[in-house]
Amino acid sequence: MSAEVSMIHPLGPKTVEDWLAEEQPVDGSRLELIWGYLHMTPPPGGPHQYAAGELFVVLRAAVRAADRSDLTALPAVGVRISTPFRIGIIPDVAVVSVPPDRVNFAADDLVLAVEVWSPGNSREERDTKIAAYASARVPYLWIVELPAGKPARFWGYTLGESGYRQEVFATDGETVKAPGPVPVVVDTSQLR
Repeated sequence: MSAEVSMIHPLGPKTVEDWLAEEQPVDGSRLELIWGYLHMTPPPGGPHQYAAGELFVVLRAAVRAADRSDLTALPAVGVRISTPFRIGIIPDVAVVSVPPDRVNFAADDLVLAVEVWSPGNSREERDTKIAAYASARVPYLWIVELPAGKPARFWGYTLGESGYRQEVFATDGETVKAPGPVPVVVDTSQLR
């Protein structure tokens, strides 16, 4: 006797093309598409933007130091993750393998995604984004968490056969060599 378990998630009415045609909020909020539903998050706060900015600067410098003209680090760009699953998201920092002369990027262009979790990011949203990056075969993922009153936490992942594999974890001012397309050192004391 065998049991079959199926998880069916009804897709919303919006497509990736609908998401791309939407006016982006003028207040800095982020409009993303998750499972066919438009999802708006408030503008990122100062701690979030500071951490994302620091990681962008570190990544841009590492790409330049490695003389990788085929890679570009970018802050907060739209990425068309999955047309069938209707997912379009905005990583806080991205490293892409195409010229930055476009309005948004295909999942295949994304080499590294960086997500800085804010207290407002639900567990479901976090899990959905990680699963979306994995299904799009994005080779590297970094996650930063900024818990109130505590040191920044940093996770670095590499894509394996069946999902992401944690390569590094750092907190409390630790410095680690993060996985990525170029050598990068992340100092968690610089993320606050």
